[in-house]
Amino acid sequence: MYKLDIVLRRGHNLAVRDRTGTSDPYVKFKICRKEVFRSKTVHKSLNPVWDEQICLMVDNLHEPLYIKVMDSVTLCYSPLLNHMIKNSISTKVQLRDSQYPDQDLGTLELAVTLTPTDVADGEMVRQQQVSQWPSDLHKKYQLWRSMLSISLIEGRDLVPMDQNGLSDPYVKFRLGNEKYRSKTIAKSLNPQWREQFDLHVFDEEGGILDISVWDKDTGKRDDFIGRCHLDLCTLSKEKTHKLELDLEGGKGQLVLLVTLTATAAVSISDLSVCLLDDPHSRRQILNRYRLLRSFCNLNDIGIVQVKILRAEGLMAADITGKSDPFCVVELCNDRLQTHTVYKNLNPKWNKVFTLNVKDIHSVLEVSVYDEDRDRSADFLGKVAIPLLNIHSGEQKAYVLKNKELTGPTKGVIFLEADVIFNSVSAPLHTPCHNPRSHTHALFRFHGTVLQRNFNRVKRCIMFLITVGSYINSCVEWESTQRSICAFLAFVLVVWNFEFYMVPLSLLVLLGWEHNILNDCLTECHCDKKGLLDKLYAIQDICISVQTVLDEVASCGERIKNTFNWTVPFLSWLAIAALCVASFLMYLIPLRYIVLVWGVNKFTKKLRDPYLIDNNELLDFLSRVPSDMQVLQYKELKVEPGQSPSKRRSNHGLCKRE
Repeated sequence: MYKLDIVLRRGHNLAVRDRTGTSDPYVKFKICRKEVFRSKTVHKSLNPVWDEQICLMVDNLHEPLYIKVMDSVTLCYSPLLNHMIKNSISTKVQLRDSQYPDQDLGTLELAVTLTPTDVADGEMVRQQQVSQWPSDLHKKYQLWRSMLSISLIEGRDLVPMDQNGLSDPYVKFRLGNEKYRSKTIAKSLNPQWREQFDLHVFDEEGGILDISVWDKDTGKRDDFIGRCHLDLCTLSKEKTHKLELDLEGGKGQLVLLVTLTATAAVSISDLSVCLLDDPHSRRQILNRYRLLRSFCNLNDIGIVQVKILRAEGLMAADITGKSDPFCVVELCNDRLQTHTVYKNLNPKWNKVFTLNVKDIHSVLEVSVYDEDRDRSADFLGKVAIPLLNIHSGEQKAYVLKNKELTGPTKGVIFLEADVIFNSVSAPLHTPCHNPRSHTHALFRFHGTVLQRNFNRVKRCIMFLITVGSYINSCVEWESTQRSICAFLAFVLVVWNFEFYMVPLSLLVLLGWEHNILNDCLTECHCDKKGLLDKLYAIQDICISVQTVLDEVASCGERIKNTFNWTVPFLSWLAIAALCVASFLMYLIPLRYIVLVWGVNKFTKKLRDPYLIDNNELLDFLSRVPSDMQVLQYKELKVEPGQSPSKRRSNHGLCKRE
């Protein structure tokens, strides 16, 4: 075994690949056709400076190290030579392209050190790594060193950018390759955002947080208001800092609450580390999340280990009839990537990812892409698996779906996942604030989405009308027996009414397995109308209507799915909460409960002026999947004996009622 230390210093006179006369270069290192490191991207530079260190373990000195400079060329260069052992060599490597051997494409400046490692020592280190907790194993650009928690509070005295003397500001945050965009506050120079999100810090020294403020404009390019930077090296860890950052040029201020946390539980990607397969490590993890240790660390919910095994029958994305597939695993804001298998429609990755669970109701997304040299990767397929639906230790074949997760695409992916979590801390986090992913997509208008959301709202309204008709039929004595029962129940409840009966009645509904909700929902078929008017004002109205329809429909569907036991975990949690509420309301007079609730609501802002409000009920409902999410998470059946190429024709879109 040999330890290979590489320092990627800088590039000189790299090739121009952008229309602006510059490039956005980054460097990939590969051994045995597997990517082992990827540098950060230096934007708009032909002489980039990286100063990044790489440490690799190699066992074959004859295997070349491939260095691929994106936005430039591919270089085949082998620094693994015997005369380099225990010597540090600084060298400038001339980049070349096999198709254009005479073209000058610049140079890379590297420092390389090769050190022999005793095989026994290497095996001992490997065994120690297996028994260690993931936070003890740091691999750059696969793990983050710390977590940056940001609360965007408000802006002050921003510059007006519109003719009405106001602005529609939003804020962009960028830390390395991670980005976040805040919501837009309309017509304000002193906007109140009150948003909280997390970014991952990969650099040991912290890095620079770039913050820019923009004015949202419809139909033209957004106006730039101002920018500021925050050096994370100046922040002390495990402490919340209130910062009032001045925008460059005196264009206002931003108020932030920033906390830099040295994480104790981080993600890891390593082929040689498969924690749950090692009996000793598995016992340690099970002991960590056992019931008796529930209150040791309530923020430590659990872990999920997913094995990306292989895929079959993928779509051919290249003109050669092949693809260069790789997988991306996403869980909340965690995003990890496998190596690329070149020129293969049936790739085998055999890659293991272990991630920490921040929310047991999260959805594990596995996407397959085709790597392209000069442009963005092509989408090949995707699957979404809720963590609560995972059967630990079971290897399953999942039919790949399209980007919207509404229908099948070509290919099958084989996964094996294990989920271990604490049964106390996981439910306690359910009503907590549910932060959105910092990779969220912006809303855009689509006629089909508008039509679909309108139908969903209409189905919920039709359900309410049906329930109202049912109640009216009891009043109208259409069925004597049913009306008598309803009348007696009404008299008894009104005469003996206590507020503990409200959650108790909901508890009865949850315990009653029924299908009346599904029977009451009727499908609405509406004619599609083409929207040819492209005026931006009308488009903004349509986007707003589309978003509101989606929110209203999702809320109604989530309430329905709670009582339908779509997610048994959440239904049992609702039963537990209703039992506790019924018991408390039974023992404590209502006036005292209302008094405590009112005092808490009135003093909350006084106790913490920068508190980010949340609604426990809405946060609970946000964990319940809507009908669209149920459709997206539904697994497509793999028919035995049938080739993946024919499977697409046999799996149509799920028909709506």
